[in-house]
Amino acid sequence: MVSALPFVRSVWKSFLSTSGLEPALLPNLKLTDAVPGLVKMELTIEKEHTNRLEILHGGTIASLVDLGGSLAVSSRGLFSTGVSTDLNVTYLSSGGKIGDHVLIESRCHKLGKTLAFTTVEFYKPSTKELLARGTHTKYVANALKDPKNKLEEYKI
Repeated sequence: MVSALPFVRSVWKSFLSTSGLEPALLPNLKLTDAVPGLVKMELTIEKEHTNRLEILHGGTIASLVDLGGSLAVSSRGLFSTGVSTDLNVTYLSSGGKIGDHVLIESRCHKLGKTLAFTTVEFYKPSTKELLARGTHTKYVANALKDPKNKLEEYKI
């Protein structure tokens, strides 16, 4: 399967240069691998990612579900990744504390003419324990028209 990592990194770079949230919250997020339909990332938990219990904040995870779903859509060749219509998060275990690492796997299960359906899962690297799982649905009808897209190159 062809690597989608360079394209997904270009989309991530666009997020970092144009968005307000991602550069403030996730400047050190590492994209480690991408193929069409799957993006792998790693986050080292820092103070700004935690809640008052000094563990990974649920809002950080929710933001990563939003971003992860978008990057999974980009792995299918969309530079513009659409807008959110639905986002859900299930928290299964504490995500860890400052200095801990979290592995994130984002999948785009279906890219249709109007909607894209994604899941994002969070794992503890040492045990592969599932910490949280999210779903993210995106409206992509307008995004499919972006001239920067590479739909044919990353078709599944």
